[in-house]
Amino acid sequence: MKALPEPLLTTQRYARLWAEDLRAGAVELDRDPDTIHDLLELPAVRLLAGHLAPPDWDRTGPEHGAGPAHGMPTLEKAVISEELARGDAATMVGSPGASMCGVLLGVLGSQAQKDWMYSRLAERPTWTCFALTEPERGSAIGEMTTTLTPVGDGSYLLDGEKRYVGNGARADLGAVFARVAGTDRLGVTAVLVDTSEPGFRAEPLPTLGLRGVQLSRITLERVHVPAERVLGTHLPPTRRGMWSILSVFNQLRPSVAAIALGIARAAHEYVGENRKELRGAERELWETLGRRIEAARGLVYRAAVAVDRRPSDGHLASAAKARACELAEEVTLHAPRFFGPGARLDHPLLDKLARDARGVEFMEGTRTIQKLNLFQGLHNGKIGRA
Repeated sequence: MKALPEPLLTTQRYARLWAEDLRAGAVELDRDPDTIHDLLELPAVRLLAGHLAPPDWDRTGPEHGAGPAHGMPTLEKAVISEELARGDAATMVGSPGASMCGVLLGVLGSQAQKDWMYSRLAERPTWTCFALTEPERGSAIGEMTTTLTPVGDGSYLLDGEKRYVGNGARADLGAVFARVAGTDRLGVTAVLVDTSEPGFRAEPLPTLGLRGVQLSRITLERVHVPAERVLGTHLPPTRRGMWSILSVFNQLRPSVAAIALGIARAAHEYVGENRKELRGAERELWETLGRRIEAARGLVYRAAVAVDRRPSDGHLASAAKARACELAEEVTLHAPRFFGPGARLDHPLLDKLARDARGVEFMEGTRTIQKLNLFQGLHNGKIGRA
């Protein structure tokens, strides 16, 4: 697409303005993730706290940023994700809100389950988490060992361990994927968990990039899950496991690509603002990187529109995510070279951007996984070769 419609341009302008607030606290949040609690009144964070809430839970005030928005289609989420990630990707991903849980509820949740979660989120800024990955096994549901053991009254006991869970240590609510004891991969489903339940423990993991997201390790020991917290019971088993995971990833992939693009923009713009006398080869390189960022944005927008038209169509989004992550890594590694030796010490924001760019690579599947998905789309004729 060549241009955004006017309503999205207005949204983009507000998000671009709010991103400056995130930039101001980016380096401090990188040093101390707990400073996220000092940012809860920022317009950008207030937006993120409710940007996946359905219309029934609309608390939007008369002014932009007065409260959570709702009902954002994929393209709008991508536009906002790029702008806010340009401010600070870690603050954006580490903010309270429905996040991936909200997307999963849209795929698997009943109205009663949505009411339960969104009523909690409406009370105060509330973090959620999405627990899928396991140590040594990744997200392969055929090897999942986290189990749900039936109790007899329709409820379950949840046992297992999850790793690399964003906001896991600060979440009040979470969605956890597990296998019903004694079943095969068709027994894998997701459950909603109140993290205050006995047996739920989470601790932050040390990370180099996206430190503000507080990637966490979660251990689950006989955590009680009421029957009404099991997602997707109204759907056939084939739609509760991998199908639901892929549906969530398809809808989020353009936004993840946009986050990588926002990081690339932040590094590129930092060079332009702080090295005003670029000449010769340096000027040519900087301008080339800028043109590549513009081209990648076009691909991200096309991918988002494709998902809006058909939510199962995530192949072009895989191309966008792979391209944007590659570009973010390249731009953030080039940027310090414009300032000479020691640049990552003298310019801590550039150092942070380079580390964050690598972190986005592992969000929603690495580049290799995206290329495999893209190959399947090409092989099956679901996307063109042009």
